[in-house]
Amino acid sequence: MNTLPDTKPPAAWNGRRSLVLFDGFCPFCQASMRLLKAFDWLGNLEFRSLRDPGNIPATQPPLELSRLIEEMHVVTPHAGRTYHGFWAFRHIAWRLPALVLVAPILYIPGVGWLGQKAYMWIARNRFGLVPCKDGVCTIPSAGSNTPR
Repeated sequence: MNTLPDTKPPAAWNGRRSLVLFDGFCPFCQASMRLLKAFDWLGNLEFRSLRDPGNIPATQPPLELSRLIEEMHVVTPHAGRTYHGFWAFRHIAWRLPALVLVAPILYIPGVGWLGQKAYMWIARNRFGLVPCKDGVCTIPSAGSNTPR
């Protein structure tokens, strides 16, 4: 499954909310997005799987699929800016009422560097962090919609 379970096929992104692009083939990523979506009480975020090419908006510079697969990305409204990894999480934290008190801590010197290191470790190991289901814990080969 490459979308959040409770969503129907998405309409084109309208650029009114921050767009969160995540790996829809990853059970850990799906669970993380469900949690973030549960805290998005104000509807500030839109969640889309990067595994559906129709979900990736045109930006300047263009988003690279290899980078999208490596780490979560957030495209700000009107495709003004793109954040990835820890910096995407930091952008998200300001938009979720439950995390807004934690958000300033994410700007303490050194937290960004440490946060990105921790984020990348989790991202590289995400397929081993939750049990596999129906073989969806492997990354599909290029040009394939099915897991290896």
